[in-house]
Amino acid sequence: MASRSTEHRDSARESRSGTPQLDAVSLAIIEQLQEDGRRPYAAIGKAVGLSEAAVRQRVQKLLDQGVMQIVAVTDPLTVGFRRQAMVGVHVEGDVESVADALSAMSEVEYVVMTAGSFDVLAEIVCEDDDHLLDVINRRIRALPGVRSTESFVYLKLKKQTYMWGTR
Repeated sequence: MASRSTEHRDSARESRSGTPQLDAVSLAIIEQLQEDGRRPYAAIGKAVGLSEAAVRQRVQKLLDQGVMQIVAVTDPLTVGFRRQAMVGVHVEGDVESVADALSAMSEVEYVVMTAGSFDVLAEIVCEDDDHLLDVINRRIRALPGVRSTESFVYLKLKKQTYMWGTR
């Protein structure tokens, strides 16, 4: 069992860049939740050597800091979304404003600004091909600064994991 002072020590201090620096116990808590997001705090505490209350506090701090989210991950096909695509976007001007506009669209699940062939990549989940066409043609291509797009339609989802945060 961890000592009282260890339990209350900051689990995530900020680095000079403002990014939280996670200790080994916080990383172990995250790993436990990645395996099962519904795992009881008491079980997590036993696995990482903290009390249930200390785990609860650390998890809340990690959530408040935006270090992690606890969500249900679905296969879009099983919940009525028949079309997924990654859309590469070439931008003229302010890349961040285009990324912000894409992020505001409900169909867009993932947005990254890149240094590669595209300025922005956006993952889109739609009900069908007509819905995807509408999102790309009428909404994304209509955004100020969007020069062109290239779509990569998903044929089959082979792997979807979120275990990379602690390796």
